[in-house]
This record gives sequence, structure tokens and C-alpha cells, in this order.
Amino acid sequence: MARSSPKRIPAVLWTWYRGGNFRGFQRQVEGPTVQDALENALEQAGSPATVMPSGRTDRGVHARMQVISLRLNEDVSLESLPAKLAPHLSPDVGLCIAKRPPGAFHAQWSASGKEYRYHLTLGTPPPEAWRPYALDVAADETLQAGHRVTPEKLGALLERAVGTRDFTAFHERSSPQKPRTLQSATLRELGGGLFEARLEGDGFARYQVRYLVGSALKVAAGLLSEEQWHAALDSGTALAGFKAPAHGLVLWEVRYPSAVDPFGPGERLHPPGLPDAPPFTGAPPG
Repeated sequence: MARSSPKRIPAVLWTWYRGGNFRGFQRQVEGPTVQDALENALEQAGSPATVMPSGRTDRGVHARMQVISLRLNEDVSLESLPAKLAPHLSPDVGLCIAKRPPGAFHAQWSASGKEYRYHLTLGTPPPEAWRPYALDVAADETLQAGHRVTPEKLGALLERAVGTRDFTAFHERSSPQKPRTLQSATLRELGGGLFEARLEGDGFARYQVRYLVGSALKVAAGLLSEEQWHAALDSGTALAGFKAPAHGLVLWEVRYPSAVDPFGPGERLHPPGLPDAPPFTGAPPG
């Protein structure tokens, strides 16, 4: 009598990655991608699966918290999966948590919001450990023609973007034009000349964070007027904006309603296995 195949049941993963060596998350003809890395590791570990993320990240973008839905054989030990995958992953990808999700959970469709963080320096080069992960505003060719950007000016411009609107002037046309809510946009000083723009919202279109941060920098440098910034926000008027480079951007957190959130407050605050190093730390080392 033939043996029946093991039952496959839902699982959820909290993964992290540094995106500099990847061509984005989603599998494509010309790799490598984060999806390739994860699926290859699962295959080599004897637990093949197709991974479905909370959303795609573009080439060069990092993730402190990327949430993955997948189906695994019911006999797979999720508690031991992070250690089991580690030998098959590069140092730029890791798994913090693997568990069974509550109810009808889906990493993308169950999400209620996300937080992105963009790292940059104003007036000084990034600390050495942060060079691959932060935009040196003073050295950027697009912004060099302007005057010095102050944190006060940049912070005020970002806060002006908060609200519910169609951010059509700040994203690719391939993304649907619809109202999105930017719940907060703040600029924090981390020390050592490093700043962190934190943007939280119910959803983001493609390149939206990079265009918002980059265009705010361009306005702060005097290369675009504040009137143009206001018109782009309030009525979607086209803007000769600036898409900030991918290397400064981190998908920081994916949020879910409490009834279906797979992760507890302690796990979110101190995720096991997350590197205590840029771009996942809140301040530069030393």
C-alpha cells in the first residue's frame, strides 16, 4: 500500500536581510534574489516550499522584518527551523522566528500597516559601519547643487506629508492610484551625524518612501519650492522629485491586527537572531 504524502499546513516566518547583494525580493530570471535564497535553503534543509512575503522589496532595499507565509509538512519542527536553515543561508539573510500562524493568516493580506526607516547623514559622512546603509546627503550629486539641508527643515517637510491622500506624485504609475494613509513621518537623530526618517502607514506604493524622502531632501536643499511640495501632496501635481537611493531604506516592521498577529510584543521588541549591527540597530556602534 502506497504511503500518503505528509499533510502540508500553514507556517509563518520572520526573516531579515541586507539587500545590497540581491536584485530585490521576488524571484526573477537574473538573480540572486531573497526569494531564491530562502527557497533554496528550505530545499536544502529538506523542507521545500514557495514563500509569499508581506510585500516585495526592490533591489538594494533591506528588511529588519519581512514576514513570510508558506506551507510546510506538518512534521517539520518550526522551533528548530532557524538553526536548520542557517547553514544554507548567506550572512546577508536570516530567520528570527518560525511558527504556526493564528487562524486564516496571510503575510500580505492580513497586514494592517508597515514601518519603513531611511538612514542618512547631514553634513558629515556616515560612520564607517553605516556607509553601505546610509545616504551621505552632502556628497550626493543630485543634492550638491543646493544649500545645506538642516534636520529641522527636513523633519518639518516630512511631517507635512502625514495624512490620507493619493500619493500619486510620489510613486510609480504601476502602483494603483488610491488613497493611502501616512500615519507618521518623523526624523530622529541617532548620533554620529546619522539620522533616521521613520515613516508609518497603512500601505505604501512602489518607491513611495524613497520618493517622499528624496523629494523632501530636494525641497530642503532649495532645489524645489515648498509650494511645489504642497501641490504634489495636496493635489498630486507632478513633481521633478528625487528617488532616494535604495541602500538607505529598511523595511522595519510589518503590523497585523492583534487577533491574527503571529508575534508577541516581546518578540517584536527583541527578535531572536536579529544581528545587532547596521542597518538593524537604532544607533551607530561605538
